Amino acid sequence: MALWSAPGASQQQLMKSDRSMMGMSDDNMMMKQILATHTPDGREVEVKPVFQLIEDILNRATLQVSSGDNAVQAQMEMEDKTQQASFIDMIEAISFAIDRISCEIAYKALGGTDAHQTTVSLFNMLAAYSWDAKLVLTLAAFAINYGEFWLLAQIYSTNPLAKSMAILKQVPSILEHAGNLKSRFDALNSLIKVMMDVTRCIIEFKDLPSLYITQDVPAFTTAFSLIPTAVYWTIRSVVACATQITTLTSMGHEFALSASEGWELSTLAHKLKTIYEHLRKQMAVCYQHIDERKSLEAYQMLLNLFETVHIDNMKVLKALIYAKDDLQPLVDGSTKKRVNIDVLRRKNVLLLISDLNISHDELSILEQIYNESRQHASRLVNPYEVVWIPVVDRSIPWDETMQNRFESIQSQMPWYTVHHPTLIEKAAIRFTKEVWHFRNKPILVVLDPQGKVVSPNAIHMMWIWGSNAFPFTSLREEALWKDETWRLELLIDGIDPELLKWIKEGKYIFLYGGDDVEWVRKFTTAARTVSNSARIPLEMVYVGKSSKREQVRRVLAAIMVEKLSYYWEDLTMVWFFWTRLESMLFSKIQLGRADDMDPMMQEIKKLISYDRDGGWALLSKGSQIVVNGHGTTVLPALLEYDMWKDHVLTKGFDKSLKDHHDKLYSIAHPCCRFEFSTHGGRIPESMKCPECQRVMDKFTTFCCCHDDNIPATHY
Repeated sequence: MALWSAPGASQQQLMKSDRSMMGMSDDNMMMKQILATHTPDGREVEVKPVFQLIEDILNRATLQVSSGDNAVQAQMEMEDKTQQASFIDMIEAISFAIDRISCEIAYKALGGTDAHQTTVSLFNMLAAYSWDAKLVLTLAAFAINYGEFWLLAQIYSTNPLAKSMAILKQVPSILEHAGNLKSRFDALNSLIKVMMDVTRCIIEFKDLPSLYITQDVPAFTTAFSLIPTAVYWTIRSVVACATQITTLTSMGHEFALSASEGWELSTLAHKLKTIYEHLRKQMAVCYQHIDERKSLEAYQMLLNLFETVHIDNMKVLKALIYAKDDLQPLVDGSTKKRVNIDVLRRKNVLLLISDLNISHDELSILEQIYNESRQHASRLVNPYEVVWIPVVDRSIPWDETMQNRFESIQSQMPWYTVHHPTLIEKAAIRFTKEVWHFRNKPILVVLDPQGKVVSPNAIHMMWIWGSNAFPFTSLREEALWKDETWRLELLIDGIDPELLKWIKEGKYIFLYGGDDVEWVRKFTTAARTVSNSARIPLEMVYVGKSSKREQVRRVLAAIMVEKLSYYWEDLTMVWFFWTRLESMLFSKIQLGRADDMDPMMQEIKKLISYDRDGGWALLSKGSQIVVNGHGTTVLPALLEYDMWKDHVLTKGFDKSLKDHHDKLYSIAHPCCRFEFSTHGGRIPESMKCPECQRVMDKFTTFCCCHDDNIPATHY
């Protein structure tokens, strides 16, 4: 009887002691006291499934029960786990400890024991357990009592046994005054939530893989040293919550939450929240470290894979695209259905690597070449498969705009594509950038049926020779260049059949470009005047400029209105002309032959250089190229026709124009300039001038091409 007559005085004593619950003058002394109780004997408690049970109890033991797919999934996992014999055995082993903790908390709460002393007694009781086990066992004891209270509250009206028990615990009376007690339960729920957050974080910390993180990592050491403090304050909070429930069921609803008790709960919640935020911050750093170590390991594995001989390409492709077997990582472009990587087994595979800014022009020409190769009558089986590897910046959050852009590009591709960019691991992205030199411009890496790289970037071959470059190896690239000559077909093949017709007819053909409308007018007028005077069949075609698309459109408009010459109305043809031309240079750079004393390569470099500054023109007679010059020399050569026209009868038109142009060129010596975007992949360390063969000076410039919306850094 004395036990039940004392709670009023005992509660007052508890209130007094609780006013100083955080008032220990030296936190270090307090933690030394706690650490002194810690004498683990190596016994293991599988805390995760126990914590899942606790979560389920505490989620349901409130006025608002958790719901949703995640809760259902967790419930299913928990039910599966609790059916396992090992789990049942483990519960039997810890049940006694849980009951002791529950009794200790209830007895000390009713006896008015100081909260800190109650907490210390629990630590002494749990001395042999690890820190996470101490915490989970204490929470389990609290969950049983708290859950019992709310179980009775939820079923007493329909269950006679529960009704009798509920009356003894004053549950009906408490629920009748639930409105008055709302602040108490709100404070409890807030504290319980942060208690669970801290516990979950500590369990996570224990599960960090030791293979990838050790105590020499500062964040790990910081978090590790904070765990005893976190466990102390969480168990201290369990004591506070249990005291509230015990007081409520023993003294009834009339005992309202005092100011000191409200301060206790809110202060504990604030204290634990601060600890939790600090733990989560350190955990984030730990996860980043683990991710970096895993990525490094995966990257090294990729390096090793590509140095190893394989019987097929599966290991290599899985490492690059998606290593697991739990889903189909590819989409078949022809059927738009998901497929496995096995469809690529022992095939020549072209990996089209790009970001989401791959242009319509690039896609259009690639699709044309791809479809032509599929329709080639002499090939009974497809010679190669293309797979799009979309590379995105993981630091930028994936949003609806990016998803729509990705789906738009994917829908246009007739070949295989990776189902989603997030399937591609960071290590694979790093490999494409560091080994294959991918930046922002698309590259086409070729793997043979055994997964060996036979070309680090065949896109230049693809642009220049199309499917004729099959099997797209570096050896094939070398062979194609050996068979190539400096002729007009090299520059315009596959772009416009009309020009090929002119070549067969043996006509004189002027290709010209630039973005200066006045220069275009003067050049076309002078060229037509000379052709009429010399009575030669001349055709002219404007091929635009490699950049400044809007200015090219204005020039095209003038040419069309004034009927100055033939032109390509489709700007994709203009883009493809310049892309092929630049690909010739990049192909030679990739082969290490950019500075070879090859007359053909020198002329290609001149043409690319002329495009960077002003107008230019190239004259051919049929297939044979006669003059390749800058606007500052070609236009004057035409305007000065009267100075060399008398030589036409003896030397011929071709030779006469060339000789006069060369004379002007020897005086003018226009500058040569090349620009290589840092987004374009491989950049040569140096380059020789095609005019004088000296090593060119290297500058860094910054250029913003507004009409292309692609800011770039140039060299």
